[in-house]
Amino acid sequence: MSFNPKLTQWQNKRVWLVGASTGIGEALARQLDQLGCKQMLSARSIDKLATLAGELQHATALPLDITQQNAVKTAFDTIVAAWGGVDLIVLMAGTYSEMSVAEFDIEKVKQQIDVNLNGTMYVLANTLPKLLEQKSGHLAIVSSVAGYRGLPNSLAYGPTKAALINLAEALHVELQPHNVGVSVINPGFVDTPLTRKNTFPMPFLITAEKAAQEIITGLEKGEFEIHFPKAFTRTLRTLRILPYSLYFAAVKKLTANKPKAELGHEQSK
Repeated sequence: MSFNPKLTQWQNKRVWLVGASTGIGEALARQLDQLGCKQMLSARSIDKLATLAGELQHATALPLDITQQNAVKTAFDTIVAAWGGVDLIVLMAGTYSEMSVAEFDIEKVKQQIDVNLNGTMYVLANTLPKLLEQKSGHLAIVSSVAGYRGLPNSLAYGPTKAALINLAEALHVELQPHNVGVSVINPGFVDTPLTRKNTFPMPFLITAEKAAQEIITGLEKGEFEIHFPKAFTRTLRTLRILPYSLYFAAVKKLTANKPKAELGHEQSK
């Protein structure tokens, strides 16, 4: 079932990719470039962005710290001045710190809220008026399977990702009548510089290139939720619908004697 206008004509599509310097973001930028998109690439890493943009045919580096509200406004003003509008916004910037009850750190909590949630809100504050004016465009918000339900060692990351799923659902309901598409992207484990630091097994690990292709395919199909790899995410989607009596028992069984955070997160940004 298609929930959004299908993105099939990629040539000259105007794309703002936030979180483009490494991992899935970098892989997605490269594949969109091959499809003929025009891209503004944003992230905090100026050097990595400049290198990536220099290797692509139709990309411009637009450095941005998504936690700085005024900087987000300036970045989007730059895009509108250059293009007049935007066709696809991919919000991929995010951060992750493992956290259990014994390690609760309010500063790390605030950091993850600032990057994962507040940064997304800053982008929306600036882009929604333009999308409504255009009566076209698409928002793709990267969340995580960690946002499906509460998991151990995810006291900050999980709640921010759950909020993004809820946000995407609410946006879809309100923007559909205006011909503006909304997708939420929920990755499982993806091989990126961040996940390579993990010391626990990562089931069904896929490459960043495969993840990027899954995102493009989902957008082309008009999907609302784009999740991958399916062999992993379908299991977690089943947990999502269980009543609490069964859910808590299942999580206890799955995490018993497991290395810390084995049911962790994609850490893909």
